[in-house]
Amino acid sequence: MAHECRSMLFSDRYLTRLDFSCQGLFSVAMERDSKSRGGRPWSFDREKAVDTAMRLFWRHGYEGVSIGDLTKEIGIAPPSLYAAFGSKAQLYREAVSRYEATLGRLDVASINSAASLAQAVRVLLEGAVSAVTHPQLERGCLISSGMIACHPEHALLARDAAARREAMRERIAQALQPFAGVHEVQRLARYLAAVMQGMSVQARDGSTPTQLQEIVEEVVAGVAARLSEESS
Repeated sequence: MAHECRSMLFSDRYLTRLDFSCQGLFSVAMERDSKSRGGRPWSFDREKAVDTAMRLFWRHGYEGVSIGDLTKEIGIAPPSLYAAFGSKAQLYREAVSRYEATLGRLDVASINSAASLAQAVRVLLEGAVSAVTHPQLERGCLISSGMIACHPEHALLARDAAARREAMRERIAQALQPFAGVHEVQRLARYLAAVMQGMSVQARDGSTPTQLQEIVEEVVAGVAARLSEESS
């Protein structure tokens, strides 16, 4: 059922531009950055490089991707990668930002068009199921699952990931604001973010859309029951 709904966590327009290769990586039909910061032409497509890195980090995690992996898949030498991005960490930040701006966006308009709070929760969570199990994308959510555990030397990236998850919780709360008071939506947003994070992990472990949809049904039933109790 989850795949029948329109996903709330990624842009359909962006997905239509994906061109998946036989290795499972993809390129995006975007205009090439013709100049570097210093005015010299890039010898590679920088936008495509960020998308390729995003897919690698999404699939293997930050620590599971080496500079060699990145340069091999992007098709450049290490000096070119460092000249363009400064470091692996900075490329990771750009890749996550790309994910947030495209595949990780909430469809607030669809959530707001729901008839009730329980229905809004359903729309949100069914979109999440579709996003983390999409057959043409990596399993799970790059933000929800990213940098959960890492080496101490990557503490700054871990804090950045935590801040992005907090920002996602705030966006969920804002999307639900038309249906309830501030305190209630903040509490509910934290709960739903935890549910979505759990579904992301389960998707990476191989759970099917049908199995994750069962979680959605339980959550929606709980929200509806609570609303019924409060109104009686």
